[in-house]
Amino acid sequence: MSETVAASEAVPAAPPAVVAAGAGHLGLPARGRAFAQSLRPRQWIKNVLVFAAPLAAGQLWHLPVLVDALVALGCFVAASAGGYLINDARDVERDRAHPSKRRRPIARGDVPLPLAYAAGVVLLAGSVVVPALTGYGNLAICVGVYVTCTTLYSNWLKHEPVVDLALVASGFLLRSMAGGLAADLPLSRWFLIVAAFGSLFMVAGKRYSEIVTLGDDQGTRPSLREYSASYLRFVWSTSAGVVIAAYCLWAFEVADERAGVTSAPWTSLSIAPLVLGLLKYARDVDRGHTGEPEEIVLRDKMLLALGGVWLVLFGLGVLHV
Repeated sequence: MSETVAASEAVPAAPPAVVAAGAGHLGLPARGRAFAQSLRPRQWIKNVLVFAAPLAAGQLWHLPVLVDALVALGCFVAASAGGYLINDARDVERDRAHPSKRRRPIARGDVPLPLAYAAGVVLLAGSVVVPALTGYGNLAICVGVYVTCTTLYSNWLKHEPVVDLALVASGFLLRSMAGGLAADLPLSRWFLIVAAFGSLFMVAGKRYSEIVTLGDDQGTRPSLREYSASYLRFVWSTSAGVVIAAYCLWAFEVADERAGVTSAPWTSLSIAPLVLGLLKYARDVDRGHTGEPEEIVLRDKMLLALGGVWLVLFGLGVLHV
């Protein structure tokens, strides 16, 4: 999971022996902060995708559906945090050689490996068992598939080209389905197409930005050696094309169905900010300025503005205003 490394390259990596001994010099409050940081709370923002299906169905505003979506959010926060802990524990030596990942708490030695593994297992198990025991069977299956995919990715397939793209993209797709499954809402074919290829677009763009950022120093992610920049550009440009085409077909279909019922074709109008947002994001990817999708979204004010406009227009459309 790459980040901008221009500033960090000037900082030499600490020897592994020194890093591993770092945890012993931390007090309890500092260890607590380091553990909380190792859960990567900044990356939890991607879990808001659980609201996508209820929003697309126009049901998010109903309190029972909102509660179900919040349950899905909690499950995916626990599952993703547990996955981060185990992934960072397994990759600790490789992360220490990475220009930015070496600053992660586990790589620094601030969080003991046994604690990282134990907490990760508890969080992963709880994210599946709790919904299964509280009446959210479909959600439990969805989270279980997510945990299975992340486990396969972390242990065996993260360095397998193409397969790694599919597994990471499946994480975004499963998140976007979770809220609808928790609330027993039907998932439209258009929603699934847009969610699936939108996920692939973000993942391929992230890999492309890593190649641009790391250059020849790709030993920290061996699967990058199997990709070329032109191939990844092909994947994320193709994915973007499918997203735009599927969204346009859905938007015009909805507009035709509601002609004469609503005061304006809001769903059709929402195409403009969606396309502009994808083009803006693609420009950042092309320049290698993006790492995690949530990072570029949060720091790009224009992208946030386009997202806000799209959300308003889309919301008006699904509410039949």
